Amino acid sequence: MSFARALGLFILTALAEIIGCYLPYLWLRQGRSVWWLVPAAASLALFAWLLTLHPTGAARTYAAYGGVYIAVALAWLWLVEGERPTPWDVVGALVAIAGMAIIILAPRR
Repeated sequence: MSFARALGLFILTALAEIIGCYLPYLWLRQGRSVWWLVPAAASLALFAWLLTLHPTGAARTYAAYGGVYIAVALAWLWLVEGERPTPWDVVGALVAIAGMAIIILAPRR
């Protein structure tokens, strides 16, 4: 799998996970309808399925995915929640993405 394809798949996966967790947050913390749990469950099921599309082992996939999740979560913070990430947030996300790239691009035997 190419790096660009893996990155795109990880971004979709992160969005599915964030949406699946954010909707219950809205229900629990902001008093939204319990019906928000239905699309949340569907989004988390999509998240799990997307993780299975990677050709490598589950643990390696989860490790690499974590780097992308950090960056996508900070983008969500800014675009959805309206809170601008700090420069330190951006540096942390770049370090996490570098870690993901090392894991994905490493030669395999």
